[in-house]
Amino acid sequence: MKTEVSEMEERKGKGKVMCGTLDLSALPLDCITLIISFTSPRDACRLSPVSTAFNSATESDAVWESFLPSQYQALIPSSLSFSSKKQLYLSLCENPLLIEAGRKTFWMERGSGKKCYMLSPRDLTIIWSVDTPWYWRWVSIPEARFDEVAELRLVCWFEIRGRISISMLSPMTYYKAYLVYRVRNIYGFQFYPAQLSVGVVGTEGSRRAAYLEPERDRIPIDRQPIPNDVQFPKARVDGWLEVEMGEFFNEGCVDDGELEMSALEIQGGNEKGGLILQGIEIRAITPN
Repeated sequence: MKTEVSEMEERKGKGKVMCGTLDLSALPLDCITLIISFTSPRDACRLSPVSTAFNSATESDAVWESFLPSQYQALIPSSLSFSSKKQLYLSLCENPLLIEAGRKTFWMERGSGKKCYMLSPRDLTIIWSVDTPWYWRWVSIPEARFDEVAELRLVCWFEIRGRISISMLSPMTYYKAYLVYRVRNIYGFQFYPAQLSVGVVGTEGSRRAAYLEPERDRIPIDRQPIPNDVQFPKARVDGWLEVEMGEFFNEGCVDDGELEMSALEIQGGNEKGGLILQGIEIRAITPN
């Protein structure tokens, strides 16, 4: 089925933009700007070349401010300045901002403006990470988004949990959460897959299973086939690895609940280590 935007593009003529029998380009610029502000950033970019009036509207601060989150001014460091709201919007899509004293990063999905976050290791509950540097230690590496990340040295009980207020997420939006990490002489994770889950606190939620050791490095312990629903980590463009933890649809009708993400590997009881945790990413998933 064609979208209204694509139908509008197909019916544009010489200086006219027809929607049914209405020539939209004949409307006052303020009306065109208001109409576009109710679409999406992706649609605004598609409409820009339709006509001179539409181009003026889609470049206006009024349109791009409507795509920014409420109270966005509080997120922007005073040291940053932008020539337009569109430039500010694109910066928030391409350059995640540290928020909450550096415990999270925030950015927006480029095509939709939906909110995305990464929870730092300091914002997570990591079993055996408090004052026990022989199990987990806190290190700084230049490739990380945060000042500190958590390096797993040796544990038998691997458990990580994180929570975020549902009110921080965009309503009517499909989200997926990812465990983001890298490996350095990883060991002990080849025996059992980690059990991963995402859901509102107090509910069952969605579940996944994944070997945290990259498939190329894994030494099979038997000849049993790996189930089709068990993942291996995938490489990210930023050089880290990720595994999908689960999914969640935010209907926008609950503001006081929390979304919880967890990763556990406690089945074998064997020693494991060699993993550097950057955090848990909560990413908005939108259709192309």
